[in-house]
Amino acid sequence: MNPADWPLPLYVVWLIMYAVIIFRAGGTFLLGRLARRGVSRIGRINRILSSQRYQRAERILRRYGASAVAVSFLLIGVQTVVNLAAGSIGMSLRRYLPALGLGGAVWALIYSTVGLVGISALLQAYRQNPAVTLGLTAVFIAAIIGLTIGLRDRTDEEGGDVLPAQE
Repeated sequence: MNPADWPLPLYVVWLIMYAVIIFRAGGTFLLGRLARRGVSRIGRINRILSSQRYQRAERILRRYGASAVAVSFLLIGVQTVVNLAAGSIGMSLRRYLPALGLGGAVWALIYSTVGLVGISALLQAYRQNPAVTLGLTAVFIAAIIGLTIGLRDRTDEEGGDVLPAQE
């Protein structure tokens, strides 16, 4: 079922998709918080937290912070594990919620407009106008880099780490 085919106004489809991602990713973050507080004793959760994929997500989060959460919404297959890791390593809500809001908004826009054919649409846009497509991609990448640098600079001024050490 492709949301781009729903017989609703675009803003309604976007709101529905935004609510879906906020609840899904936010819930996964909360599960990570619970896992940090002892739910990891449950066998299935412990297996997830011990997996290579989860460990890699945790390393990425410790290095890049909230920007990794925002970018994870653009990558199929890593979004859930990154949000789980963000919760379990204790990322502050002050950092997590803006990343969730921004990443979720972009995710909702992609899925409410082009659905699951986003890569095809991007390729078509490139064929039609490579300069504009590459220019918009460069602006998007610059925004992510700016967000990363901005968060790190503000954290350095506050005298703390991007993420607190795991207890």
